[in-house]
Amino acid sequence: MLLDVLQAAEAGGFTLIQDTVKCTGRGFLKCLINAALKRQVPVCSCFFLLVSIKLHFKYCLICLQIFLRGEDVHVLGFEASETEVCAGLDRSCVQKLHFHKGFPDPLGWMCRSSFTVDQFTSQHITKLIKDTQHPKASVLVVDSLSLVLRHHDPVVICHRLQELRKGGDIKTIIGLLHTDMHLHGIVGIVSHLASTVISVAPANNEHHAVATTTRRTKSGKVMQEVEYFNVSEDATLSVQAKARQPGHVQKEPDAAEADPALNLTFNLRLSEEERKAKEKVALPFVFSQEKKSALLRPTPGSGRIMYEPDANDDFDEEDPDDDLDV
Repeated sequence: MLLDVLQAAEAGGFTLIQDTVKCTGRGFLKCLINAALKRQVPVCSCFFLLVSIKLHFKYCLICLQIFLRGEDVHVLGFEASETEVCAGLDRSCVQKLHFHKGFPDPLGWMCRSSFTVDQFTSQHITKLIKDTQHPKASVLVVDSLSLVLRHHDPVVICHRLQELRKGGDIKTIIGLLHTDMHLHGIVGIVSHLASTVISVAPANNEHHAVATTTRRTKSGKVMQEVEYFNVSEDATLSVQAKARQPGHVQKEPDAAEADPALNLTFNLRLSEEERKAKEKVALPFVFSQEKKSALLRPTPGSGRIMYEPDANDDFDEEDPDDDLDV
């Protein structure tokens, strides 16, 4: 599924990379940037469009270069320098990357940054992209969202991200989030906003990492897969093996064979003889036919209650309640 995320470019999508101090997600972030820079429109689509509008050959070549130039990528760099972000990327496509420097002065205290945390608004970012973009929607990379969330209300940031997704000037948003810097609730609301969430974690092999990818389609279907991956120096992703098949849970042999009554000081099981003796014992609340007949059959000398009214009894057959003061 990681390779599908690299190749797909869903309009209005939001890809969130979650990492911790134990395993960084910056390598996979560079893979997404490199894939966006090299992503191109199919030639058949370009040819059909050019033929349909019947442009002159000279203008057809210009349009063809525009369509085949890939996607412009705008990086809001708060945590890494431009040199670090561009290291390993395809040199032929680096000119399509626009780095807006927020490092090393993300708060703008020393006026050394071209983009600050306070400028993270949909209006300012849209204007920033329109001033440099070519006639197509761009990819916005936020490196990282953690620094923005540390200085703004998370609900406000989610509203701004939603406005950027629906604005039309930005095709895809890619964000890096350090989950160990925020409360679980903040991570949850940002993850709920994303269409694709990739959580990276360390693996037993130091040369690989484990990625848990969760994708939500527009129809509401949720897909999840766990994979091993490795990022090379030229920002190329290689998926080595799957940690587990999706939807398949392996049974632990030790847990399946464990006997909870193995080390008890008393016996919870009955032998065959004990079971038969237990079945023969009559329960106290169950009456057999013989017991029912014995209880209902009158016996000699059984007690009876005899009542003879005396003279003091004022009993009126027509009004039995006459003696009551009602």
